[in-house]
Amino acid sequence: MLAVWINELLQGVLLGGLYTLFAMGLSLSAGVMRFVNIAHGDFIVLACYALLLLTTALGLNPVIATLIVLPIAFLFGFVLQRFLLQRVVGENVLLVILVTFALSIIIENGLLEGFGADPEKISGGWMETATVALGDGINFGVFQGITFVAAVVLVAVLDLLLYRTGIGAKIRAVSDDVAAADLIGLSSVRIYAIAMGISFVTIAIAAGFVSIWTNFDPAAGPTRLLIAFEVIVLGGLGSLWGSLAGGIVLGIAQAIGGQFDIAWQIMAGHIVFLVVLALRPQGLFPKY
Repeated sequence: MLAVWINELLQGVLLGGLYTLFAMGLSLSAGVMRFVNIAHGDFIVLACYALLLLTTALGLNPVIATLIVLPIAFLFGFVLQRFLLQRVVGENVLLVILVTFALSIIIENGLLEGFGADPEKISGGWMETATVALGDGINFGVFQGITFVAAVVLVAVLDLLLYRTGIGAKIRAVSDDVAAADLIGLSSVRIYAIAMGISFVTIAIAAGFVSIWTNFDPAAGPTRLLIAFEVIVLGGLGSLWGSLAGGIVLGIAQAIGGQFDIAWQIMAGHIVFLVVLALRPQGLFPKY
């Protein structure tokens, strides 16, 4: 019986790695840039379909396809921020929500029209079925382990980028005070565009893993968005390592809830989120 619970905890931690990948782009846009992107989950799904096209139409390996999509994602995020989203930066937050909500609707309906409502999935080959046995009844999938390691590495890289590099200092300066940053010669428009490009790179990375981990369809965006929001709120806005902790907490809660009853798997995560929000609204590890 103990082995069963240890195994569930392990699976929850690994699931938390996937949830952390969901949240990284939103943690950058909402926690650092103060920009609430309601279409975040739909952009993840859009990237999943882009990878599906590359792997099916061109027969590319999912890893190669993801590497191809990364620079495209950066450029897409840069252009989107520079020529559309920048128009509502600093305005009423409701305008930001409305614009990104409109993008969400456009993406979902566009994908539905182009690909239909049937769920899709990208094959990960041998990684999907390979497992590692740690003991009696305690196992984990190789791909799930790779996903968790990738989440930790991504958090570490982004943390170094934001707090140990010149571009990171500029992003934080513009986030703290746009007017002051412009006065000292920083182009807030350009910095915001670069930051959004980086956010979209993390979205493409998340899509590369989730498209192999589970099915996706045009309507899956809001679910991804909800998970990402819960993760960054649990961890604390602006805290990248906190987002990793939030993802692990949410993953463990769902794994334990599913052990009691599969119908409680998702609900358990929401309950933990509400409890933490009520007792510690600033999150577990707030940055600010």
